[in-house]
Amino acid sequence: MRFLVLSDIHGDEKHLEQLDEEFALADAVLFAGDFARFEETETALPVLNTLVKKHDSLFCVLGNCDEKEFLKELENLDVSVQGDLVFRDGLAFAGSGGGLKFTGVTPFERSEEELISDLNIVHEKDNCDNLILLIHHPPYNTKLDMISAGAHVGSKAVRTFIEKHKPLAVISGHIHESFAVDAIDDTVLMNPGSLTEGRYGILEAEQSDTGGWTVTKAKLKRLG
Repeated sequence: MRFLVLSDIHGDEKHLEQLDEEFALADAVLFAGDFARFEETETALPVLNTLVKKHDSLFCVLGNCDEKEFLKELENLDVSVQGDLVFRDGLAFAGSGGGLKFTGVTPFERSEEELISDLNIVHEKDNCDNLILLIHHPPYNTKLDMISAGAHVGSKAVRTFIEKHKPLAVISGHIHESFAVDAIDDTVLMNPGSLTEGRYGILEAEQSDTGGWTVTKAKLKRLG
């Protein structure tokens, strides 16, 4: 399966319009949150509506710039994996939205406990080698969570969860400057970067004859 990986659109519909070829090639679209522009939460709905028009298979979570109540819009369109476990074609998808409490000026900032609570449903699943997680806030101490000052600001609880459950892949966003592909043990990590900067990613996974899944491609791309 081929996935178009997006994050941090922040109201920027014009870059979505430049991805028609990638939408056409993708089996599904993974979006790791921040529909809305900073302090302009009304910009979230036009982005969601555009995404729904571009592809009929979306898996999404909220970002810290999105209002918590916007989750209802995702659920009404059946594109949310936040706090849920969704199955398709032998793969499972789950997610956690929002960002860790920091400035307090964005509408969906949460504690470590709240972030990880969205993934409680995964505890019911013994085998996670076919699981893809969408988590807006990246795991701690990886290439995905370093701010420009050089500090790692990721979630320690999310990292512990990944180390314990070993999902196939984890998609995050939030830290625009830390667009990267990394790994924790055998779990592939990707922060595609912000689409406002023209950044996105491609993830491909294949299932073997014995049923196991493997990530065969995790590539960062940029428009133009």
